[in-house]
Amino acid sequence: MTHITNIRRAKGQRPRLLDLFCHRGGMAMGYWLAGFDVVGVDLDARCADEYPFTFVHGDAIEYLLAHGHEYDIVHASPPCQAYTPLNAYNHKTYPDLIAPTRAAMRAVGKPYVIENVEAARPEMAGPVMLCGPMFGLNMYRHRLMETSFPLAPPPHPAHTARCARNGYLPTPERPFMTITGGRHSRAWQRAAAEAMGTPWISTIRGVCEAVPPAYAHWMGTQFLALEGRAAA
Repeated sequence: MTHITNIRRAKGQRPRLLDLFCHRGGMAMGYWLAGFDVVGVDLDARCADEYPFTFVHGDAIEYLLAHGHEYDIVHASPPCQAYTPLNAYNHKTYPDLIAPTRAAMRAVGKPYVIENVEAARPEMAGPVMLCGPMFGLNMYRHRLMETSFPLAPPPHPAHTARCARNGYLPTPERPFMTITGGRHSRAWQRAAAEAMGTPWISTIRGVCEAVPPAYAHWMGTQFLALEGRAAA
């Protein structure tokens, strides 16, 4: 487990976070709201159109090894397709990048977070699980977070609220949204983006692959609180 080192910056200067495999910035927004300046890296150049902060088009691991020492903490969301059961039917082979990402993070030596889907649990080291109702969101969206620093998740409310079917808008009887890929209407895309907390994301795929900023906001504030205690 990486030891949290004190963040020493000039007065008024925010700590820097490196957001790898950043896509369109769901996690980035949460970290920014928590108090970080964020730089994102992704191989998909189209993400630059909507990524809300500084964007670098390039290989995430290569950039990490070259520049990771310039940051106070590193977040990575390696592609989840290798682990997602929904992709089993298409018989495609997807890269497994969790282990190479972890190795590069440990080589750089900065505190880190690795995020991925629940099915990736066997590949992750002691992750905690976050879900929408933990943060008052009307969706069940399990995501695992492996961290190099101590992280105790908030209480996980029981899944008692009913979900609208994927592609359907919520109703009073089914107030939670199901947000996964498919041929959906623009009205659904906008509602899903609002529910997720990512209203700037304009594509259905972008919304479906996003992680709610609330997750990163909570983790970022937890990390800064730990760093503050270390500094004291």
